[in-house]
Amino acid sequence: MSITTMTLRVPDDLAPSIRQAAKAAGLSVNAYVVRAARRAATLDAAHQLADLGLGQDLAGEGDTL
Repeated sequence: MSITTMTLRVPDDLAPSIRQAAKAAGLSVNAYVVRAARRAATLDAAHQLADLGLGQDLAGEGDTL
């Protein structure tokens, strides 16, 4: 897996809660933000599939988009 370095600008009032949440999850801030970005990207992709009418074909029992 290759890694790309990115600069992330976060509002000063949000940074402490990100640090606290990462610590509570037992993750580094980097790992926490990557996990959050991955979840958001996955959800966005699922919504795009649903918008195309494919969501029901791919959803299992009890899954909703």
